[in-house]
Amino acid sequence: MHPTPTHTDTQGITVRLADYSDARELLRLAALDSAQVPDGALVVAESAGELVAAAPVGGGTAIADPFRRTAPLVEMLELRADQLRGSLEIESPQARLAARVLSFVGAHRSHPRLP
Repeated sequence: MHPTPTHTDTQGITVRLADYSDARELLRLAALDSAQVPDGALVVAESAGELVAAAPVGGGTAIADPFRRTAPLVEMLELRADQLRGSLEIESPQARLAARVLSFVGAHRSHPRLP
């Protein structure tokens, strides 16, 4: 019998702002979580090139892969989102573009296929 892990290994996890290239992965993640992609800018956790969790910078409910131990990652993302909220970092042109694209994706959730 193996002991139950009491922590999540965060080695190999990248925390970053989502951008337009994450749209498909965010839709996949939202579908796994039986949720919708949150509106606005998102901070994401990536492992081995795959998004495993995402939290809205503006506040709200995070989405995460229910088949992985992501609760500690979601907590970390929510802390990072709090740090970014209202900061200059989120006001970068890339972050504004990502927020617009992700809002567009959120507005078109009923059409999961992207061109």
